[in-house]
Amino acid sequence: MAKITVLGKTSEYAEGTRLSEIAADFADRYDHPIAVAVVNGKIRELFKKITGDAEVSFLTLADSVGHKAYARSAIMLMLKSFEDILGRDNIDYMKVEFVIANGYYCTYKGSSKIDAAVIDRVKAHMKDLVAKDLPFLKSSIPLEDAVDIFKERKMKDKESLFRYRRSSSVNIYSLEDYKDYYYGYMLPSTGYIKWFDIIPYDDGIIMTIPYAKEPEVLKPFEERKNLFKTLKATTDWNNKIGVSTVGELNDLVCRGEINDMILVQEALQERRIGEIAADIVKRGGVKFVMIAGPSSSGKTTFSHRLSVELRTYGLKPHPIGVDDYFVNRENTPKDENGNYNFECLEAIDVEQFNEDMTRLLKGEKVELPTFNFKTGKREYKGNFKQLGPDDVLVIEGIHGLNPKMSYSLPDESKYRIYISALTSINIDEHNRIPTTDGRLLRRMVRDARTRGTSAKNTIKMWPSVRKGEEENIFPFQENADAMFNSILIYELAAFKTYAEPLLFEIGKEEPEYFEAKRLLKFLEYFVGIDPHVVPANSICREFIGGSYFNV
Repeated sequence: MAKITVLGKTSEYAEGTRLSEIAADFADRYDHPIAVAVVNGKIRELFKKITGDAEVSFLTLADSVGHKAYARSAIMLMLKSFEDILGRDNIDYMKVEFVIANGYYCTYKGSSKIDAAVIDRVKAHMKDLVAKDLPFLKSSIPLEDAVDIFKERKMKDKESLFRYRRSSSVNIYSLEDYKDYYYGYMLPSTGYIKWFDIIPYDDGIIMTIPYAKEPEVLKPFEERKNLFKTLKATTDWNNKIGVSTVGELNDLVCRGEINDMILVQEALQERRIGEIAADIVKRGGVKFVMIAGPSSSGKTTFSHRLSVELRTYGLKPHPIGVDDYFVNRENTPKDENGNYNFECLEAIDVEQFNEDMTRLLKGEKVELPTFNFKTGKREYKGNFKQLGPDDVLVIEGIHGLNPKMSYSLPDESKYRIYISALTSINIDEHNRIPTTDGRLLRRMVRDARTRGTSAKNTIKMWPSVRKGEEENIFPFQENADAMFNSILIYELAAFKTYAEPLLFEIGKEEPEYFEAKRLLKFLEYFVGIDPHVVPANSICREFIGGSYFNV
């Protein structure tokens, strides 16, 4: 017998008892369905068996790890169901492209057509498999055998990915006769996947699942047309140049062709920035270019490069940071934990900002503030501005797209830009890279370089950063006149050199260890590149250093 301690209670279980059985005994102690276990500090899937005494806790579908396990398991269930309905030989590929709100956008190529009738059959089949509560089986097999399996299944993306794998074995998941590879943990069985829907969208489909904050509530798909258009344009470009997965990127590195790809990628971004500048000029009467986006989107470098483009049209751009309008520290609102909430709109002196901008619009001379982050107070140091016919203010801040931020300014005087690092390549066709992972690595590398902040602290504060983004940025992204994707197809291969040492510093006893280990495993997929080949005006330089601009 093994002594298992859960929530301070120690009970005896027979050796070999599955964690799912122990989870069932404590299910009523958790607010949501249990997804995975933590055994002696290590995450374990529920189909694993106990061996010896252990401290056990559980993570639910509302936890990040649990929610991601639900998403992966639902994707595998969907892919198997399409294969069952259409037949494996009729499917060339089905790719999970990206996430929009609560939906996973997938594309398909094959000899059979996917229409409403097929989707209805697939959903019905998925529900049948859920009712059967079929197990997800995990097995570790030799790398060569895995390559053979995926070659036979026409999954060339996985063949390419495994070519660069250091381990001699691969974990494969099976659902009846369907086999696939997944980066991350899975649920124990199909019976857990109770909430999903599939709808036709654009030239593909969208599978919706619940949000993590309400893991048992399936909400209708929230359409975000501008964001979808931006993501699809990036994905289409990747497909056109033949670099849509990590394996294909690694092939490029190993063939010695990455330098050319970096130049092409940078040229593409420069062209897009130029298009935005041209649209600003074409519109006429724009005096305020409002730039907003989540953390580590590259807003500062983007604003500098946009300013350069605007100058080519004879305009005179002037950068302004919304952060300079922070209220004094003692007046800053606090969150539910008693910490200063710098992310909320109330942390900004909106009234003063609007008064100053309105006066500038009228042609008056205005002294603009500078916020002293050491003293926590706004200061005036003789920074006077007066707008002439060719002057434009380039205003960077997280609330730039919120109408309340610039309520007094006429719409025709504003041009709103949403910028984010929207991940553009997948690990493989069924394993996407979350946009938040790329931004987290960006911030980790930058904060360590510029602020001496440890990776542990960056990971620790990331949930609060994400919460602020969900409340103050994402709801307004569709208000943008233009969207800019700052992601660089090669950047994770460049960040690998900087991020890995930072992540290795996090000890097993630290709460942030799970996330550090996950990110280290993720970075193993990439063949690193020499960061010195990154151009000095690249957005990537905002994070690794060496930029032309003062970032």
